[in-house]
Amino acid sequence: MNKPLLGLVLGGALGALDGLTALISAPEVKPEIMGIVVGSTGKGLVAGIVIGFISRKVNNLAIGIGAGIVIAALLALPIALAVDPATGKRYFWEIMIPGSIVGLIVGYATQKFGQPAPQRS
Repeated sequence: MNKPLLGLVLGGALGALDGLTALISAPEVKPEIMGIVVGSTGKGLVAGIVIGFISRKVNNLAIGIGAGIVIAALLALPIALAVDPATGKRYFWEIMIPGSIVGLIVGYATQKFGQPAPQRS
């Protein structure tokens, strides 16, 4: 599987799991879980495809992992800074940590297991 496609698939799947972690880290958001999972899946899809394209351009494991963490964290940051209208709380670390872990895993997997771009003659 090419790197952008692997990033897209893995980012979407891990994004959904990321959203489900809200049930563990903040059980009071249970009524909003469907929107959280959908939003996290979307964030994972966007992060995955971007990380996949970066991994295709730069064939370096450390850069792939670093880019994955940074991209996922940047996509999670606006959501993490927002105040939940239902509870009035800010869930900064509950959003940033799992989101960054998704980026780390996708960055690693796209570099390690994704097919490199075909060489042009």
